[in-house]
Amino acid sequence: MQSHRRQLIAHVLPMVLFLALLALCQLVTAHAHAFVLRHAEFWVYPAQTILCGALLLYFRECYAFRGLKNVGFTILIAFAVFILWIAPQQFLNLAPRTTGFDPEILRNNPALYWSTISFRFLRLVVVVPVMEEIFWRGFLLRFVIDERFERVPFGEFTSASFALVALAFTFSHSRADWLAAFVAGALYNAVAYRTRSLASCVLAHAVTNLLLGFWIMQTHQWGLW
Repeated sequence: MQSHRRQLIAHVLPMVLFLALLALCQLVTAHAHAFVLRHAEFWVYPAQTILCGALLLYFRECYAFRGLKNVGFTILIAFAVFILWIAPQQFLNLAPRTTGFDPEILRNNPALYWSTISFRFLRLVVVVPVMEEIFWRGFLLRFVIDERFERVPFGEFTSASFALVALAFTFSHSRADWLAAFVAGALYNAVAYRTRSLASCVLAHAVTNLLLGFWIMQTHQWGLW
């Protein structure tokens, strides 16, 4: 049985590091003139992938994924969140989200371009879903119920934990995505309640992000990253 302190660190530290690196990226790009600093996302995002991924591997024994359950329901939720995320531009005719992490500026260097795309998809489809589901559903959804969260069965429902996690998940995204993020947070919570499986929550998030990544590459709506 892992100690409470180790469980807490394992569930929170990867997210804290991820957000700290994201804040560093925003700080550097806002005040820089040199290309390497003005486009800090090209090295900060790989750093997030490598460092946060390494932490997840290091603490892997602390996470109880419990195997996939209700896969059909999980995939349905993943697809619904994807549709929801692209709906403003695709169905409501809002302005395309073209400003953001744009790998096209590296097109003249194929090796750098494809390595950047590979790291971006590794971050988007593997590291972020695992890390965020460990934090939001594995930790916070239970921590609101009992600060000794590891004693709370995964998928335990209370209205307070449901609402707080959905709202916190919302505000962790950019303002333009708040409505979609709120519904997505609620739906991913529903996966946790229905399946009682962290692995299923990760799968839902990963499939959504994979679909979104392909959509972004096809439409060049870089602001949806």
